[in-house]
Amino acid sequence: MRKSRKPRSYTRVKWLAAFCALALGIALAWRFVGLPAAGTSASGEGNRKPDDVRYVLLLGVDRRADDVGRSDTLMVTAVDLTKEKAALLSVPRDTRVEIEGHGYDKINHAYAYGGHRLTQQTVEELLGVKMDHYIIIDTKSFERIIDAIDGVDINVEKRMYYEDPWDDNGGLVIDLYPGQQHMDGRKAIQYVRYRDGEGDIGRIGRQQKFMKAVLAKLISPEILPRLPQLVKEAGSIMETDMSVPELLEFANLMKSVHDSGLAAQMVPGQPAFLDEVSYWIPDITDVRALLPEALGLAVDESVAASDQKAEDQYLAALPKGISLGEKSSGNQSLRDEKHDEDSTKPMRPEEISVLVINESGINGAGAEVARVLAAKGFIISSVETGRTSSREQTAITTSARNTDVFYGMPFPCLIMDGGSSNQAVVRIGLDYRR
Repeated sequence: MRKSRKPRSYTRVKWLAAFCALALGIALAWRFVGLPAAGTSASGEGNRKPDDVRYVLLLGVDRRADDVGRSDTLMVTAVDLTKEKAALLSVPRDTRVEIEGHGYDKINHAYAYGGHRLTQQTVEELLGVKMDHYIIIDTKSFERIIDAIDGVDINVEKRMYYEDPWDDNGGLVIDLYPGQQHMDGRKAIQYVRYRDGEGDIGRIGRQQKFMKAVLAKLISPEILPRLPQLVKEAGSIMETDMSVPELLEFANLMKSVHDSGLAAQMVPGQPAFLDEVSYWIPDITDVRALLPEALGLAVDESVAASDQKAEDQYLAALPKGISLGEKSSGNQSLRDEKHDEDSTKPMRPEEISVLVINESGINGAGAEVARVLAAKGFIISSVETGRTSSREQTAITTSARNTDVFYGMPFPCLIMDGGSSNQAVVRIGLDYRR
């Protein structure tokens, strides 16, 4: 930018990157030769999308028996068929957009309102370009597909520990140590589910890293004997408007994309808070330029002028009282750690990003705690409502070097060691008001 819902849970599945990686890999294997693009060009897309470039919407959806679900992972891949290059854009689920018939809301709610069609329409309006195809994968098949490719190799960047006894599947424990390791489906779930003080933004960086690892596995020689079964498995868990023969055609494109490097970025923008709800405010002009720039495409002045008009209209529609945070670029989610994990010197509050989760059932407790922490100088990444409303004890989890920084809070809390050096998670319990 050049210038009362169902409580959302930490444990709600937000870790579909591996599915989307598989979908991406298979989609990239298709040359789209001889088939017309779906639909007509979105208004103002101009030369942003030449004839030899295709856009595919990737949706990871958490569906439940009593809930149509939401798109907890949302990505767009752009494929240049001539150059055999691809670029990936992750859209934070808190991105504030206009959803037809429902006003402004978080983009992941579009799926609950109108399924993949309304989600696709909403994404097209955000990016100013028409999607050619979509791929939807349900969360429940995650382990199955990762095990089908015999796991992936990941260099875990830091200690990751988290417990949640209220998880839907009877309890969640994430317990990973740093270093290079081979992950089966069960371990992979832990890696892409882990959430720290960076909230959704930090998780997107890990998802993109995981996707690249899956893509590397898909082009390895060892996967060839598994390919027929893998395609059959993928067909049973994946919903798409592309046929299997189309998906399999020109499979060598995957290797070309891998060798040239998969450009992966996140929607640029800034965090915001409105009535105790966190949002991501997109930079319209920048986000519309990301994928074309990654593919080396030029965008003419008329398209740029249309994008600027769309951004001006978006900013003008921001409600009074919304609080905006610091802006970030599209590749911020992939940045290296700025601080030495081995350092023993405590960090300053203004260097620590904090995620606040209200699990007490006390209305407004999350916003109150966020205000207290912000007054002390901490960076508030997000304020959310947990799945449970009966957590007994308030707890703050941060790295060992920073536990002393959180002492002296004006509310009772247990301070625990865990997580990255510049992040913390506050989980509010019933003792907050005792």
